[in-house]
Amino acid sequence: MKKINVAMVGGGFMGKTHSHAWKNAVHFFDLDVQPVMKVICDNNKKTAQQYADNWGWAEIETDWQTLTTRKDIDIIDICVPTYLHHEIAVAAARAGKHIFCEKPIALSAAQAQAMYEAAEASGIVHYLNHNYRRCPAVRLARQLIEEGKIGRIFHWRGAYLQDWIVNPDFPLVWQLQRQYAGAGPHFDLNSHSVDLARYLVGDISRVTAMTSNFITERSVAEAGGPTAFSAKTSRKSTGKVTVEDAAFMVVQFENGALGSFEASRFAPGRKNYNYFEIYGSKGSCAFNFERMNELQVFSRDDPANTQGFRTILATESVHPYMAAWWPPGHIIGYEHEFHHAVVDFLRAIATGGSIEPNFYDGMKAMQVLEGALESAETGKRVTLA
Repeated sequence: MKKINVAMVGGGFMGKTHSHAWKNAVHFFDLDVQPVMKVICDNNKKTAQQYADNWGWAEIETDWQTLTTRKDIDIIDICVPTYLHHEIAVAAARAGKHIFCEKPIALSAAQAQAMYEAAEASGIVHYLNHNYRRCPAVRLARQLIEEGKIGRIFHWRGAYLQDWIVNPDFPLVWQLQRQYAGAGPHFDLNSHSVDLARYLVGDISRVTAMTSNFITERSVAEAGGPTAFSAKTSRKSTGKVTVEDAAFMVVQFENGALGSFEASRFAPGRKNYNYFEIYGSKGSCAFNFERMNELQVFSRDDPANTQGFRTILATESVHPYMAAWWPPGHIIGYEHEFHHAVVDFLRAIATGGSIEPNFYDGMKAMQVLEGALESAETGKRVTLA
């Protein structure tokens, strides 16, 4: 089996999911290439060494730029905060490295476009990790739509809700600062929802939105690179929250369907509630990530006396990816989506193909998200180019 060397930039929570997938995907799926965990790069040498020791990365590095010049690196996996994506991705693309990148793609549509153009010019495989596309139940929803089982789509209703910053004592981490994150849940969460909506319903043509900020100042976080969900406050100084805390938008798709999107980190009890409903002329479907192995399906073709939403447990071997895992009824979890992404990414490299979502999809989604922010600022509906 051909070996292909991976260098991952950044660690933290997402680095764990990526490392787990690079390490184990080859044991479950038949692949023509084997990923080699060659280098873990973090500007904190101690953190890099801990990652190497725990996950099996062969080497450590503290300067990501050196990775683009190394001939023994084939893939660069970008797991750093959003504001660093553009610079790393463009440099990696120009160096001919395949790119596996976390979302949201960048701070702006212009940065996303530059990333896309650099990647296309170099002919590399580029992937943007909107992992929810690779839930078997979501793939089943796509299959039903493509088969015409839902019919003409009328409505998308989506919500992505979390609660990790409700406490006013939660510190000012990078996700709450525009210069590092670009926006708040609108980029972080709605980027996932917009990607799923584009994947299942189609492109968006017009958008109207509003945002709100509930806590405008927070204590500065302790030094040492705190991450979301686990940061601690130093209480020595305070800083301004420069992103929104919640964003709601309504859209019109190019096919005429209407959609609504809710994104908030102020929804007590919702830890990672990624939910959507799709309504069409022949039926409907609904997905809730908190029950990620299930898809709710309604068909108007069913006899009137038995019509109703039914639950499909997407764990049969005929469901996407599931033949590689466990017997039917034995559910999979969050980490498996990352395995599926790694597998599809490696197969694209091996065959000279491509993978979605990629930087083009990230650019298109960012245009929607930026249009929504413009609408929220001006109070007007925005038509997308």
